[in-house]
Amino acid sequence: MNKWFISGIALATLTAATFAKDRSVALNKSIESLEPLKGIVLWPDQAKEQKDLQGSISLEFSYCLPCAVVKGKSGDKIEYDWSSFEKLLDGIKSRGHQAIVRFRIEYPGESISNAPNCTEKVVGATAVPKYIKEMDGYNEAKNDVDGDGVTYYANWEFDELKWFYKQFYTDFAAKYDTDPRIAFVQVGFGHWAEYHIYGTAITDSNFASKDYQAEFLKHVDQQFKETPWSISIDAADDKYTPIVASKDLMKLHFGLFDDSFMHEEHDISQGDGDNEKNWKAIGEDRWKTAPAGGEISYYEDKDQHEFLNPKGLYGVTWEDAASKYHMTYVIGNDAPEGKYATKDRVYEASSYAGYKFEITGYTVNKVSAAVRVKNIGIAPLYHNAYVTVKGVRSKTSLKGLLPGEEATFTVSGIEIGDKESPEPSITSDKLLEGATIPYKASLDGSEKTIEGTADEDGNTSIRGARIGYSNCKNCTSTTDIKGRTDTHKARGAYFSTSKQ
Repeated sequence: MNKWFISGIALATLTAATFAKDRSVALNKSIESLEPLKGIVLWPDQAKEQKDLQGSISLEFSYCLPCAVVKGKSGDKIEYDWSSFEKLLDGIKSRGHQAIVRFRIEYPGESISNAPNCTEKVVGATAVPKYIKEMDGYNEAKNDVDGDGVTYYANWEFDELKWFYKQFYTDFAAKYDTDPRIAFVQVGFGHWAEYHIYGTAITDSNFASKDYQAEFLKHVDQQFKETPWSISIDAADDKYTPIVASKDLMKLHFGLFDDSFMHEEHDISQGDGDNEKNWKAIGEDRWKTAPAGGEISYYEDKDQHEFLNPKGLYGVTWEDAASKYHMTYVIGNDAPEGKYATKDRVYEASSYAGYKFEITGYTVNKVSAAVRVKNIGIAPLYHNAYVTVKGVRSKTSLKGLLPGEEATFTVSGIEIGDKESPEPSITSDKLLEGATIPYKASLDGSEKTIEGTADEDGNTSIRGARIGYSNCKNCTSTTDIKGRTDTHKARGAYFSTSKQ
């Protein structure tokens, strides 16, 4: 039996309600620019240099340093200077792109410069804030990692560091969770925050304990409400982490990134298949609720240079790999050094990733609009976005609409003239100012009207609806599709119409 709910209105009342006359509306649109929040990713310096690729990407990636934004501590408050981070975000925004950021502690063989609050010009120095390094009892281990270089390791037995790492993400999320300049956040421990310290033996101090990791991950999960956060697929290794063995940790809302995507033996069918095994272990269906992303392998120069070859790399095309793992983004910073990263090919590859929307039905009356949207991409959208008509948003988000699924979104509380055909848009507070999400549509206006419009009181006659929203004057609250109470006059309805 299909269940449906209409906020505060009995079925008998709806049956008797008088609804304004519905009519289908012609709508023809093509996607002429890359959708935001998806696609091939470059680092800021490369993105700045590649003028021809500005419109072929929407995302830029950067490592970030905790020490670069932390001045010290006063009482129980961390003192910050976000100016360098703001400069990074504004630079990315100036190119019409959004950021993927990863705060790391260890980076083998790398020196820090132009960051006076960090330990500068020391090969392999950690990004632990200076105020912690200067505390009595704090010390760091050091190792010359074969193939990667000298590396210092944060002391994860030190209580102040453990307190700091959690508090840092509390403060960061409070400041930046709703910031549209940031698309995704990646977190972790170890080399490059990728959940390993390959080449160095694990000790009690040089890698966070499993108990602390569990505490930290649960904490982070509570901080980010609007910005998706992810961890490395290497976190599937129970040598380093407790995640796969814990049902509670596996239920957290983290996405995944794969830092050696499409290497020669990435999949089980290609050889050792460790990457694919990690994807499977940490959640094959995780992509349905949290993003899958990563970085093209650097195992061989050809990996970055040739992954966009339409004929494939190691027998696998980008489209095949992206579809299999439902990739929303991948870092391919060195692709422009090869011969395949043309403007058109990078755009094509970026466009293939992630979500893609088509409006497959559009019905209006004098006071509302019903818009049916289908996801024709390979992954959901992981940010809240709304069907918008005449400046009024649907109450329910397109976030989480799976590939092949259709849903109808109702917008009420508007006025539409008999000969008026307002053009819908898809808007989001997590897009840059003025940006919308493009979609395709091929409707000539002769289509059968779809359910989902509302009457003058905001009541919808949907049968089989998952949720309805009312603008009735006597209603004091409604409940949305996620069970949240809304004390405002709600507008919008959502119901799934097909799943293919």
